Amino acid sequence: MRIINNRMDTQNCMKTIDQSVFARIKGHKVVVGAKQLKKVLSSGAAGEVFLAKNADPALTGPLEALCLINGVACTWVADMADLGCACGIDVGAAAAAVID
Repeated sequence: MRIINNRMDTQNCMKTIDQSVFARIKGHKVVVGAKQLKKVLSSGAAGEVFLAKNADPALTGPLEALCLINGVACTWVADMADLGCACGIDVGAAAAAVID
């Protein structure tokens, strides 16, 4: 499992992403991507999950269902690019989770 320590300069993200979402991601360990997210949800280590509204519903739907089953808070973010940037990566992200 690849865990990302969020240390990237995120000035551009701060202009577009909801600041409350950005604050909950910034400075925490995050897991990015559907496969990694499924592993974290199964292990019970996910504190909060973030899903992009413009991602493929075939990908985000099952992840949202896993969140409901496991009792993990699921927050929707407007754009994949914003979510990826907030997580400290240079590409868009359909799904991410903050690790407890």
